[in-house]
Amino acid sequence: MLSFSFSLLLIMSLSAQTDLLIEAESFPDKGGWVVDPQFVEQMGSPYLMAHGLGKPVDNAVTSVKIPKKGTYKVWVRTKNWAPGKWDPPGQFQVLINGVALENKLGLTPGWGWELAGEAKLKAKVTQIALSDLTGFNGRCDAVYLTQSDDRPPVGGEKLAVWRMEKFQEPLGPETTRTFDLVITGGGIAGCAAAIAAAEEGLDVALIHDRPLLGGNASSEIRVHTLGIYGKFERILKKIDTEHYPNGSPQAKLDQEKRDANVKSYDNIHLFLNWRAYDAKAVNGVIQYVDARETATGERIRFKAPLFVDSTGDGWIGYWSGAEYSYGRESVHKYGEAWDEWGELWSPEEADNFVMGSSILWQTKIADLPKSFPDVPWALPVAQEHEATAGEWYWEFSRNDLNQIEDGEEIRDHVLKAIFGSFSNAKQVAGNENYQLTWVSYLLGKRESRRLVGDHIFTFKDVTEDARFPDSVVQEIREIDVHFQQNLQDESKPDFLSKALFYKTDKYYIPYRSLYSRNVNNLFMAGRCFSCSHVGLGGPRVMRTTGQMGAAVGFAASLCKKYGVNPRAIYTDYLKEYMQLIEGQQWRTP
Repeated sequence: MLSFSFSLLLIMSLSAQTDLLIEAESFPDKGGWVVDPQFVEQMGSPYLMAHGLGKPVDNAVTSVKIPKKGTYKVWVRTKNWAPGKWDPPGQFQVLINGVALENKLGLTPGWGWELAGEAKLKAKVTQIALSDLTGFNGRCDAVYLTQSDDRPPVGGEKLAVWRMEKFQEPLGPETTRTFDLVITGGGIAGCAAAIAAAEEGLDVALIHDRPLLGGNASSEIRVHTLGIYGKFERILKKIDTEHYPNGSPQAKLDQEKRDANVKSYDNIHLFLNWRAYDAKAVNGVIQYVDARETATGERIRFKAPLFVDSTGDGWIGYWSGAEYSYGRESVHKYGEAWDEWGELWSPEEADNFVMGSSILWQTKIADLPKSFPDVPWALPVAQEHEATAGEWYWEFSRNDLNQIEDGEEIRDHVLKAIFGSFSNAKQVAGNENYQLTWVSYLLGKRESRRLVGDHIFTFKDVTEDARFPDSVVQEIREIDVHFQQNLQDESKPDFLSKALFYKTDKYYIPYRSLYSRNVNNLFMAGRCFSCSHVGLGGPRVMRTTGQMGAAVGFAASLCKKYGVNPRAIYTDYLKEYMQLIEGQQWRTP
């Protein structure tokens, strides 16, 4: 818990003595509300969400010192995430010293400021609480107390500047840390990169925006790891999962193993709950990555000669000007046209479809009947679909929605699909005892940006059995490319997918697909590696991306040894590098 004085420093506006701007994620007691940092680039900050599966969650609470006695307007930045003719599902109220202000919140479509009410306050410590009314994902970005009549800016650049002015925030972080290697993204790929580099003696920073490591494999998302270990079984067994059912609470056991193993390395400096928000490159060389603690707002500038982008969305590459691709390439670009079942793997014309994002969920059968609230706001998405459990094919992608820019809309669409489908199933005789026990609120993404390296891995590398002198990743799992069912059958729900499969003995991914073509000191590992849309279909699974992470971690150690950038490992030190990679399979735990 933050000390009161530090919390106050973070949340008080110093530019206007009668104003208080409180970032909701800084509440020291979050009750049952969760911090959602997934959409910071669009939102401007993380926010709190009341993810109660239809049962109101405990209050989030903070205390502030009121700067001056008087009557304050209390504004809240929030949204109605399911607008329509029904009562909004995410309603909540603000309590001041235990007394609810008059207005319910979460009523206006789109993010904006709603007036919670007015309060006569004395110049003393005052308690502010968020009281959830529905349990269905009410959200609060910030609370603003003011004696003026000015309404805060709605969003965009004006809101960002206003926030900075209220906090008198300097342009850059006031703290700088320097490492041998900075890795952003603590999924399986990022963890493997950190371990490999640390074992070779590098001082490593691992920046991750959640409290738990593992990304899609974490106990917050609960996807089991697939793929083979390649040359890196010893490392990957420290961080992977058993093949439990997707969504299983058994993920917590592997979570404990993973976190303990990564934390056992003294030279891996973990920055959990830190989200990178910028990277600066000069003449194709990254100088630093800036990151912010998701609750306190504290910022650090991370400097290093080498960086790894394992964010999945390719953020470090994007900010530093790396070349990238998004969407499905035309069939004519790479010749990815295998059609054994009459299905083209690539369209005639390029488009913005990608494999979609999923949210896993779980139910149980109780001893007695269990009720579930009516969810009319979810039925336009769920329609007549009935379900008592979810799996990998609960997935959403659309040509006009970007998996990054429109991530919140995509997540909310899948939540409506889940709640509506479960509500429909509850009306069916025999399902009375079903109880919704867990729904992730974090998107499990399959595809977004793909950074471009010296080699772009494609489907033809698989079908033509391509071998490379720098093959550092190998896989036998079939190529598995998802698309929405309603593209073939308009009667199908838009939130369910199916897959095209191509079985193969083994394929190989070269090291040249794991560093940026135009940003000289940037590695990438994970689903943002250099590949085509179809090329991503097989290697996107987590043991395979873990192989990528380990491969770049070992490459980084040779970069440090010789004072060179990633490309030179291929052009000048390939023999030594491949010996290092081959030697990993003989190392004992």
